Amino acid sequence: MGPKTERVYRAILGWVESGKYGPGDKLPSERQMTEDLGIGRTALRQVLARLKAENVIQSHDRSSYTVRPRPSDRDAVVEPPADMEPWRIHGERTVYDNRWVQLAVVDVEPPKMERFEHHVVRLQHVAIAGVVDAQDRVLMLWRYRFVPQQWGWELPGGIVDEGEDPHAAALREVEEETGWRPDALERVVTYQPMVGMVDSPHEIFVGRGASYVGEPTDTEEAGHVAWVPLADVPALMARDQLMGSGTLVGLLHLLAQRGESAARAAG
Repeated sequence: MGPKTERVYRAILGWVESGKYGPGDKLPSERQMTEDLGIGRTALRQVLARLKAENVIQSHDRSSYTVRPRPSDRDAVVEPPADMEPWRIHGERTVYDNRWVQLAVVDVEPPKMERFEHHVVRLQHVAIAGVVDAQDRVLMLWRYRFVPQQWGWELPGGIVDEGEDPHAAALREVEEETGWRPDALERVVTYQPMVGMVDSPHEIFVGRGASYVGEPTDTEEAGHVAWVPLADVPALMARDQLMGSGTLVGLLHLLAQRGESAARAAG
């Protein structure tokens, strides 16, 4: 975040921490906050997305936000044990290194066990985006991947360049690979796809709405661009036609959101 967005983040967080807006209270409209806080709508949504990811606020539609209720005993987050010891790292040597992949051998010592050498593969930082339209369809690419020798559907995404903000990378990758520019994206989660041996942070973003700006410009990652109904995702999963852990994590989150929205509407 830049200085302006950081200032606005601190201001809204201060509203909550000071009790100006308590649990369940509705925040001012986006229009009112842009005027009161002196920030553009797009930058404000980045701030709100961060506060939502941190469980400070929650959204009820595209532009309505309330302070998240404090967890009760019934829905409190499970606390992990505090007395467990981490592995000790005694050293590391690089076996192979280039722009795309690094292989290292790490001298590690698990608690109450002998030291041994563990191979670690370090890959790139990745940002992936699931964009949904007003008809509950998700923007996807039908691609061929030569490593598994398989065709499949994927969410757009790619490598976060050095010094690049992951949110900006997600926006850029969607536009470059599909020709559609998302209206806004919010971060859902950062995870490691193979946590035991591979270091490659994957950040998942989701958003609603996009504008068509032209043909895809990333020809290397070109594929058939389509808006796929979210309702088709379980069947595509059963046919093994969804490729990559980032695609699966993003789509499962969107399906969960869809289920929560349906439950609220029914209630």
